[in-house]
Amino acid sequence: MRHERCRICAQPIRPFMSLGRQPIGNAFLKSPADFAKEYFFELAPAHCAHCATFQIVEIPAPEQMFHDHYAYFATTASTVMTAHFARMAEEATARFLAGPDPFVVEIGSNDGITLRNFAHKGIRHLGVEPSANVAEAARANGVATLTAFFNPETARAIRAQHGPADLFIATNTMHHIEDTNGVAEGVAALLGPEGVMISEDPYLGDMIEIGAYDQIYAEHMYIWSITAMNNAFGRAGLEVFDVARNRHHGGCMRYHLGRKGVHAPTDAYREALAHENALGLHRPETFERFRADCERARARLTELVRDLRAKGKTVAGYGATAKSATILNWCGLSPDDIAYISDTTPAKQHSFAPGSHIPVVPPQRFAQDPPDFAVLFAWNHFAEIEAKEQAWRAKGGQWILPIKGVQVV
Repeated sequence: MRHERCRICAQPIRPFMSLGRQPIGNAFLKSPADFAKEYFFELAPAHCAHCATFQIVEIPAPEQMFHDHYAYFATTASTVMTAHFARMAEEATARFLAGPDPFVVEIGSNDGITLRNFAHKGIRHLGVEPSANVAEAARANGVATLTAFFNPETARAIRAQHGPADLFIATNTMHHIEDTNGVAEGVAALLGPEGVMISEDPYLGDMIEIGAYDQIYAEHMYIWSITAMNNAFGRAGLEVFDVARNRHHGGCMRYHLGRKGVHAPTDAYREALAHENALGLHRPETFERFRADCERARARLTELVRDLRAKGKTVAGYGATAKSATILNWCGLSPDDIAYISDTTPAKQHSFAPGSHIPVVPPQRFAQDPPDFAVLFAWNHFAEIEAKEQAWRAKGGQWILPIKGVQVV
């Protein structure tokens, strides 16, 4: 569905660029027979001048993106992220769960990568995960999980059965949910009086600064900023009182929200908001510069890969991320340009990348048939992957980083 008005404040919006005809980023294809019936839409981002929300204007139906064969399993994606969420759970427990018999709810809980840290401590918890296959994986790991979309009705049902939530978590989730207003209303209905929501997502300021246009894809309906988060959740009586930045996923912001006036704003919050304003995330010209940066990166990557192939060099991809779909399809890269994409996720292996139809293979192929160059689509995990692929590097293998103007490393 294409929106001509902001999904948060209903003011008119228009795209400032188009990333062209795109598939759903995690819709990997099992057979060439599936190519003809593949779903595509126009990927076009807009920035609302009224409430500062960065959003894509055309949204596929949720059932096309989150379903019983969803291809992303958080626990298998990165050991670094597993440790990151364990630390987050530890910090949140110490800071916000001091009372008796606390209750934690997480939406978009995936395979339980975060909630299992609470489960192992015997803390009451509930995951709300719409994709049936990953929800089942969470339950198999001892994490109580409800297979559902989160909305005000779900929130009221959870509160009626379990009581108010002391902590509500949404990591890498709020950018996936079209009805943010409904989520905000649900959080307000579910949280206890002093309850806290922790939301962590890719940060708009980082995306703009490094030109990471691959953060924009079907499942990333929004890229959040502090200002936009305050405007969206403020409509339900919630506000951001603390933030913390990290470098995961190419740059994330962790937002702490509570009921207005309950939690005092921290110095970290005030400093980050001042930095955000200095970045110009409220000015149209900022997004025009971003568009130009992205177009230059697109031209550079396409030219580089095809020049290498013309010289007889082999090029593969590394990490069949949802983000890679945006790059591959906007750049028009195909199996003639990139021979295969190596990925560790079993659900993605022996399939074809959406839109580009490049084969996705297990890591053994990368070891047995090493390329001269590899486009690192999982560039946000560079340090972890670099350490793992030292043997390939020692033989002269080189990375192509598709962001920051495109770099060969």
